[in-house]
Amino acid sequence: MRVLRYPALWWELLRLCRRRVPGLVAGMFAAHLLTIAALVGSALSLRTAVNATLQHHTALAVSGALGAAAAYGISAGLTGCRGIFRVLLVEKVGLTDLHEQIHRDIAAVEGLDHLERTDFLDRVTVVKHSAWAIMDGLWAAVESVFNTGQVVASLLLLGTLSPWLLSLLVFAAVPLWFDQRGQSAVKRAETDTAEAFRLQQHLFELATSAAAGKEIRVAGTGAELSRRQTAAWEAAMRGRGRARMVAAAWKCGGWSVFTVGFVAGLGLIAYRAAHGSGTVGDIVLTVTVANSLRESVHAAVSRATVVAGSGRVIEPYLWLREQVAQDRARTRGSLAAPEVLRDGIEFRDVCYAYPGTDRMALDGVTVRIPAGSVVAIVGEYGSGKTTLVKLLGKFYRPDSGAVLVDGTDLAELETEGWRARSSAAFQDFARPRTGFAEAVGLGDLPHLEDRERIAEAVRAADAESLVARLPQGLDTQLGRKFGGVDLSEGQWQKTALARASMRQDPLLFVLDEPTASLDAPSEDAIFTRYMQRARELARRTGAVTVIVSHRFSTVTGADLILVLDRGRLVESGRHEELMELGGRYADLYSIQATAYAPIG
Repeated sequence: MRVLRYPALWWELLRLCRRRVPGLVAGMFAAHLLTIAALVGSALSLRTAVNATLQHHTALAVSGALGAAAAYGISAGLTGCRGIFRVLLVEKVGLTDLHEQIHRDIAAVEGLDHLERTDFLDRVTVVKHSAWAIMDGLWAAVESVFNTGQVVASLLLLGTLSPWLLSLLVFAAVPLWFDQRGQSAVKRAETDTAEAFRLQQHLFELATSAAAGKEIRVAGTGAELSRRQTAAWEAAMRGRGRARMVAAAWKCGGWSVFTVGFVAGLGLIAYRAAHGSGTVGDIVLTVTVANSLRESVHAAVSRATVVAGSGRVIEPYLWLREQVAQDRARTRGSLAAPEVLRDGIEFRDVCYAYPGTDRMALDGVTVRIPAGSVVAIVGEYGSGKTTLVKLLGKFYRPDSGAVLVDGTDLAELETEGWRARSSAAFQDFARPRTGFAEAVGLGDLPHLEDRERIAEAVRAADAESLVARLPQGLDTQLGRKFGGVDLSEGQWQKTALARASMRQDPLLFVLDEPTASLDAPSEDAIFTRYMQRARELARRTGAVTVIVSHRFSTVTGADLILVLDRGRLVESGRHEELMELGGRYADLYSIQATAYAPIG
């Protein structure tokens, strides 16, 4: 049931806190219980002190006064301790374990299609920096329960004077209910405006990026970007501002109702004392408890507001967890990847369309790629080249048909095991701002600090001259924002190629536009080295090397060339065969050859 989701989450987080910092959890609960005891003790002690004073019982009056003072001191000290405990609990568990778990859950989804859906990205926008708020919501709920306990204890004390005062319980509940109604509007607004908020963030980062700064200044688009960023910000804040105004109106209404009940309760006790139905001590107890009641209700409402406010991040967080759970519940492969490819990889009538579109990215692709071969995939932009590669990496699943590895459906292979036997350099490669050696070593985590393996990968990517120019060589920090150096686009691409070369026994080696940012001499050197590497991998593991390129001159040495056009495989064969065929490949090759021919 949806109503039980919050308590279930809080119970889960509470158990996590108990495992991580049991002493702090015990201290927090003990502090709350002692605070309630101090409240009761201070009220009773004050009544005793006042009545004893009027009756000239000096010793009893002094004892009551000392008891009240001690109770106040203990309560004040416990309030400070609770605040410290809460901050420590949220930081120690929320900003470590929970923050890591959120990012791990998002990264654990098997494919990539979720990262291309706006509903998923809207929730990620809200949640990615919200570990503090989620954990604080737990402890706000705990404090709200104990504050409610203080309210109940206060009312029980007042009930000993007059049962009518128990009606203040209703008045105390009104601000809580009103505030909950107001916060529900805030929660909806957070998600509804997430896309506009994400857009303004993107525009701000674009306008302040050094990489985009040159083009923005040449084109003079800075003012336009600023205008659009402001418009997106105002759209996001307009929706959130309206929701907060509604929440404020509900809160004011709730406190108005409570104030009426509070004043009426005090008037009743004053009336009873004036007509001989109570003592001056009763009036003091009533004022003390009523004031404490006001503070307890205020604290309960404040913490309940935090609890309700945390719903703006808890709801998206629970939604994301459901998506992750659904992904894990899907039928997953359990078979181990083969040690060596013997037959190869086969596409059997594979079709795939991206979510939200009717256009087929791949349409009925059927082809067999022999083990140990180098296959090149060519075609115009949007022909389906990268989609085919993503299916090989299990980033997407075919809508129909199957991808077979040595006769076994790729879907039946355990995903992490298959990816552990794959290496790839993609055209949209990562740019980790770490030390250079680490930026390369991330390609094979078990060998992250293996300098010899890293040096081999650098050589394979023809990046030795790049390392030689870095101030501290392999130990150079990357990224000027982190006190390091910036790399050019071509240098980043060589870094990505080196990272892809870390694994020495892949079954699948993918080079997706691996030289798009490199000059012609570097491109020629890279392909010469990687063709040699492909032959070595083929001898060791029967690996298939897949090269995606829009430069036809770089793929002429491939064992098999696949020509894609609008998602369909229109031709396949060796370079010589396709040229002799005189079809699509020959036309495209001739166009490029003419375009790149020297003038003169």
